[in-house]
Amino acid sequence: MAKVRHSRFPSRKSSSSTLVLTMLIMFTFVILILLALGILSVPSNSGDSPKANDLSSIVRKTTDRGVGDEERAEQWVEVISWEPRAVIYHNFLSKEECEYLINLAKPHMKKSTVVDSETGKSKDSRVRTSSGTFLPRGRDKTIREIEKRIADFTFIPAENGEGLQVLHYEVGQKYEPHYDYFMDEFNTKNGGQRIATVLMYLTDVEEGGETVFPAAKGNISAVPWWNELSECGKKGLSVKPKMGDALLFWSQKPDGSLDPSSLHGGCHVIKGNKWSSTKWMRVYEYMV
Repeated sequence: MAKVRHSRFPSRKSSSSTLVLTMLIMFTFVILILLALGILSVPSNSGDSPKANDLSSIVRKTTDRGVGDEERAEQWVEVISWEPRAVIYHNFLSKEECEYLINLAKPHMKKSTVVDSETGKSKDSRVRTSSGTFLPRGRDKTIREIEKRIADFTFIPAENGEGLQVLHYEVGQKYEPHYDYFMDEFNTKNGGQRIATVLMYLTDVEEGGETVFPAAKGNISAVPWWNELSECGKKGLSVKPKMGDALLFWSQKPDGSLDPSSLHGGCHVIKGNKWSSTKWMRVYEYMV
């Protein structure tokens, strides 16, 4: 009778199983180490997790600006709303950049105007009582650096931005709620629709002067700065001006339709002065 010969080596199937088991053990070990070090976290399904439009989830940081000319305060981005989509880039501009824009604009300030929705031309209006001026796009090295930073922040090419507009609000001056997108054919055909706005605060304001979104969705009274707002500021989701901060909000929804919740305005300045700079981003017809 022939003897059955057994192989000295384990079968391929056995070797593969052992290899897979070893890899699983090593992977589990690595995950446990990452969890222990706090590098990795497990998502929680509890009711404490942030929800859309739950403004109480905003974490407010308080940081002092740098004293030295070359020192810049901490920078971070904070989502404050999903309807409209709005985020704040804290300390987007340095103190020196804010002062540079103000000094550059001061000799050229004129009464602010609004766009006539029927003709597309500028006109005087009581709804906007500030003064302002436009700075040509790419005017100098500082302006180009700021515009490049805006492009990086918004993911919109610098060439799709209008020139910076510097605005000055004195005590009692304001801008009634309005939309930044166009509702006339003239502007949409000559430059394209505005899709986003970056509003940079060049000074602090002692009281009032908030940027308010009266049609924003969410529990607006839950923001950490609620008790610091003026009566106007409490009429919607509001942002208090802080030197160097940049507020980005979108006038269009992700599907390209106009977003009525982007309605916004500038509250009366009650005490102090407000300087700001606005950058509108547009989608030109040749890019659509």
